[in-house]
Amino acid sequence: MFVDVMKDQDTKTPAPIMSDVLVVEPQWIDWNGHLNMAYYNVLFDRGADQAFARFGITPEYLKRGFSTFSAEFHVCYLREIHEGAKVRVSFQLLDHDDKRFHFFQEMIHEDGWVSATGEGLGLHIDMSGPRVAPFPEDVAQKVKAMMDEHAALPWPDRAGRKIGIPRKGK
Repeated sequence: MFVDVMKDQDTKTPAPIMSDVLVVEPQWIDWNGHLNMAYYNVLFDRGADQAFARFGITPEYLKRGFSTFSAEFHVCYLREIHEGAKVRVSFQLLDHDDKRFHFFQEMIHEDGWVSATGEGLGLHIDMSGPRVAPFPEDVAQKVKAMMDEHAALPWPDRAGRKIGIPRKGK
């Protein structure tokens, strides 16, 4: 059963958006017996889709001629998960402008521990190009509202990391 990550929070305290329960599928398991790295991205993407729906960005949004594309996504693998595991994916909006949004996610195992983190930069796309374009006003208002809500959250420890081998003295 999932640990309720919100149970001790005051209902007025902002919290990241949490996805529905997602299940690790058998075909996603690699030779090592745990979730293949590619499928962490699938789970993060499914969790993000649920958060994007709060902006009005769903498959129906394509009918308006817009979508989103991923510009960059970084995953930190913290603890392996296995077939049948149940996870939820958090979504915290870190920043945005009129065409882009920066977000952070955690993949939380049903027992309450974090399996992986993901940090992404998304682009708003006018599909007639396709080209990067400003959000329509109704979507921009929803993005701003989420940013206002998430602005009170602490900056995640793993956000803003860069890849590299730590060197002594540098």
